[in-house]
Amino acid sequence: MKLNWGTGIVIAIIGFIGFIMYFVITMSTGKNYNHDLVSDKYYQKELEYQNSINATKNAKALKENIKVEKTAKGLNIHFPTEFNPKEISGKVFLYRPSNKQLDFEIPISLSNTYLLVPENRLLGGRWNITVSWKHKNKDYLYQKELIY
Repeated sequence: MKLNWGTGIVIAIIGFIGFIMYFVITMSTGKNYNHDLVSDKYYQKELEYQNSINATKNAKALKENIKVEKTAKGLNIHFPTEFNPKEISGKVFLYRPSNKQLDFEIPISLSNTYLLVPENRLLGGRWNITVSWKHKNKDYLYQKELIY
């Protein structure tokens, strides 16, 4: 049996499609590959998105917003001095894009105008910090990317 050009091209295309299908099926069903979303509660967070937009607007309307600075002891998060620190509540969430196991959350309980995130909890690299706080029933949200 002799093959002509047309038959060879059709066999090559079918072989290529077969290889691609094998590759896609192997990658999507393999247990070695991680297919996580950014957040486990992705759709629930989407419903709360308008609240975070309003809280971000409230934070930007302040005369003095949160300041984050790197020190030898860790990460200092300075809250506005116009507010009483004992009336501030909320949480600080540090998200590590490269490793989900390094993410952590700290509740806000202040005696001074700043909160210290200990240096031993932070590895060098990129972090996303989200400070969600409340003062006198008004929500505020501060988000920033930082390199530690």
